[in-house]
Amino acid sequence: MAVEDKKQRAAFFNDKTLDTLAVYFLGDIHRFRENIVIPRSMGPVYIKTNEEKMVEAAFESCAFKTGMSCVLGYGFGAAVGLFSSSVSPMTVPGQEMKQSSAREILREMKGTTLSYAKNFALVGTVFAAVECTIESYRGKSDWRNGTYAGGVTGGLIGLRAGVKAGIFGAAGFALFSTLIDYYMHM
Repeated sequence: MAVEDKKQRAAFFNDKTLDTLAVYFLGDIHRFRENIVIPRSMGPVYIKTNEEKMVEAAFESCAFKTGMSCVLGYGFGAAVGLFSSSVSPMTVPGQEMKQSSAREILREMKGTTLSYAKNFALVGTVFAAVECTIESYRGKSDWRNGTYAGGVTGGLIGLRAGVKAGIFGAAGFALFSTLIDYYMHM
């Protein structure tokens, strides 16, 4: 009797032909899919496991991107600061002829290196956080995300010196971000 109820009961339509078609196209979600196409670029086809997908999602999260930008910005800033301080040694007005001690030179190099490192870390962190937020909001990954993020980052950093500096900082950083993005995608 239960078998007859199943056969007589319509899943989608009362018309048997339409109901059969609807069950074929929509209703049977457990049918065997024999024509799965996996795009292949180079080498064999490899389907990722759930663990690999979780690790990939963690690496592509906004928190990881922001933290990595902070760390890498700090390291790059420290390298630039070290180079900058070694190229232009400290000179005190009125004491140009005095020989500086190694301790004074190293102290000045440390201050310059830390200053550059903190500034680069700040810029990298703000840019990465804003860009990731904009990308998540827009749902697209294109050149506009970097341009918008550059404008916001440059504006925020420039606002410390005033509104006019904020506007120029936003325009300059947006232009720089757009040019870098264009160069990287070419």
